[in-house]
Amino acid sequence: MIELGVNIDHVATLRQARRTWEPDPAWAAAEAHLGGADGITVHLREDRRHIQDADVEKLRQLTQIKLNLEMAATDEMVGIACRLQPEMAMLVPEGRHEITTEGGLDCAGQEARLKDVIARLADAGIVSSVFIDAELPQIEAAARIGAQVCEIHTGPYAHAFHAQGRDATAPAVLAELDKVRRAGQAIRDLGMRFNAGHALNYYNVQPIAALLGVRELHIGHSIVSRAVFVGLREAVREMKALMREAARVGR
Repeated sequence: MIELGVNIDHVATLRQARRTWEPDPAWAAAEAHLGGADGITVHLREDRRHIQDADVEKLRQLTQIKLNLEMAATDEMVGIACRLQPEMAMLVPEGRHEITTEGGLDCAGQEARLKDVIARLADAGIVSSVFIDAELPQIEAAARIGAQVCEIHTGPYAHAFHAQGRDATAPAVLAELDKVRRAGQAIRDLGMRFNAGHALNYYNVQPIAALLGVRELHIGHSIVSRAVFVGLREAVREMKALMREAARVGR
């Protein structure tokens, strides 16, 4: 059954705007859990622009569902992950000047380094995931370095969906969706878990959720945005319902 990992980074973004103590990401994790989230995702960036080290410590102590730590493949972050032991660590590219993650990790271009990082995570009992573009060379490299999970970057699909007036049948949208579908099949053929995420929202999520074999979607900004108006618990519940409906139809 398809699962939802809720990214709560932007709860911390709101807090950091005032450098105060609220809203607390730990409360957000509890509300997301009550809304039906299967996991909580946070990105501990090197610049600490939103989630802080203390947040991850607290979430590790309090979160009763799967904790997914997004991180750059640096020695500092590997050390933090090995100490706190989230259920999953997702390796992502990171740039100081980006607003959010702008593309997939280049597994093919840094195999030796990433293979070492994944081995260290595996030794700590942590499931390793890589956030990559829907490209076969990157998928094959992910398998070679020992990644257990590939999360396909759905940003190009989401941007096409928006540019085409939210028309799910537009040729440009269908082309991007087919790239994700084919990537998912290749991931599964190589024995890895197929996840997806980035820029998914309440309007574009269902075609992705309906893809064969997709295990988890990781969604943050759109859920936190809707939560401003309906509350986080309800926002999560609505997203989970859309995903489950699409997954049933797609099967």
